[in-house]
Amino acid sequence: MSAFADRGLLARAGTALVLANARFWPTIAPMVSCQLKRWGKRAQRIEDPHLQRLALEKLADERFNSEVAATLATLAPPHWRRTAVEAIVAYELMYDYLDGVTELPSEDPLTQGRALYGAFIAAVQEGGSYSLPEQYDDGGYLAEMVRVVKQALAQLPGASAITATATRAAQRCAEAQLRAHAASSLGAGQLEGWAKREAVGGDLGWRQFLAGSASSVLSVHALIAAASNEHTARFDAEELDTVYLSTCALSTMLDSLIDYDQDAAAGHTGYLSYYQSHEQLADDLAASARHAVEHSTAIPNGAHHVMTLVGVAAYYISDPAAKSELALPITQSVCAELEPLMAPTLGVMRTWRAAKTIRARLP
Repeated sequence: MSAFADRGLLARAGTALVLANARFWPTIAPMVSCQLKRWGKRAQRIEDPHLQRLALEKLADERFNSEVAATLATLAPPHWRRTAVEAIVAYELMYDYLDGVTELPSEDPLTQGRALYGAFIAAVQEGGSYSLPEQYDDGGYLAEMVRVVKQALAQLPGASAITATATRAAQRCAEAQLRAHAASSLGAGQLEGWAKREAVGGDLGWRQFLAGSASSVLSVHALIAAASNEHTARFDAEELDTVYLSTCALSTMLDSLIDYDQDAAAGHTGYLSYYQSHEQLADDLAASARHAVEHSTAIPNGAHHVMTLVGVAAYYISDPAAKSELALPITQSVCAELEPLMAPTLGVMRTWRAAKTIRARLP
């Protein structure tokens, strides 16, 4: 059964896709490229060779993350787009960088992780501050990203409406990330226990909450874009975060599903290890998609956020690994939930992947 009971929302989502592309390629994409070059030059000035290599590898290998995140800036009024892109790219790079840094060996991974992710939270928290452990001295690279995000947010007219919600999203994202990295030394029980406690009273099950929290940086990106509009209200920010918690849950679980064979060969199975059956996973994925679509009807630019949801799902489902014996029946349940918008979006994603493969083979 499709989540698109509202055919008007379906039509608006299709229109939003056209508008987003019309705005992204001529205006947002060059801004993103400029910001990535800026941060590449800044990363080269990191004196610690290990941290410099990590920062540069993240910039090279995960550039696509920043490009996708910045599509949300197409919602910003033209005169605020550059500021929104600046904040979104810096925040995404911070997330990717910290993801790598917190994987480094530590005697006290939870304490060290919280110290590091203090920067991630402080960047969007009013009056937020943090203190980095001495062993992670990157010559101010992380501090500069925090400063850029703070300064950009301070300029956006709707920042006061999203600050509290963005801070909560950053906090749950940080806790999920640092606990996930600590699982190798402290066990997964502390991560599962945290998710079960935090999910009490919410709309999502603890597994969905955990998966959604881990990639809630996307929720903060959406909130930054919303801060570009002076009419954004606190209720809008809260509902937007609700939509993106479900969208992020779908993203994280699909990512784990697509990477299952690779992860299993390395001795871990990611978020799929919390599921007792494939049917349970399929139900949670479909429910996450349905929940996001339903809540999108209550927020400004809901059609754009539905389009983002479908795009996220199509990105993973268009991966050849989605056709594996394990993944195929599960991804089919997601496709059924998001039809009829899913079919054309999948077509676009598969064409993009094919073109990318051809370009990679060219001399």
